[in-house]
Amino acid sequence: MDWEPAAPAGGPAEATGSEAGRRIARVTPWLLLGPARAAADAELLARERVTFCVNVTRQQPCPRAPGVRTLRVPIFDDPAEDLLTHLEPCCAALEAAARAGGTCLVYCKNGRSRSAAVCTAYLMRHGGLSLEQAFQVVKKARPVAEPNPGFWAQLQKYEDALQKRPPRD
Repeated sequence: MDWEPAAPAGGPAEATGSEAGRRIARVTPWLLLGPARAAADAELLARERVTFCVNVTRQQPCPRAPGVRTLRVPIFDDPAEDLLTHLEPCCAALEAAARAGGTCLVYCKNGRSRSAAVCTAYLMRHGGLSLEQAFQVVKKARPVAEPNPGFWAQLQKYEDALQKRPPRD
């Protein structure tokens, strides 16, 4: 698969300048990254044909849009939180949704740290990219992306674990 970032998603959630941190970004043709505000916008979800959301928060609501399934990763944006144990289930769920032809939105409160880390992990796991390569794809799509230092350290551990896996047949 080609993991070059796609153009940002369009519509009302699209913004420029000071609004840029609140828009959604298209990391791949079917993988969107953004803030909780985007997940609460049923019209946006319908327009973008979102079928699956990963809510990487403890407190933000899950979408109540028809036909949208969700997975909650109940963590705070705290470097001490254990994101690592959630990465494989998130990556598997995202891959299953992608193979089913869906569009996925990964979000946290501001779409900067937790959700960016999950998207980065997905690109490493299923795109075969290094941590640095995967993060550059995410960062190019969403310039405000910045996993906190604890999540970055966990992404480094995840990269090490992925490199130690035997090659797939």
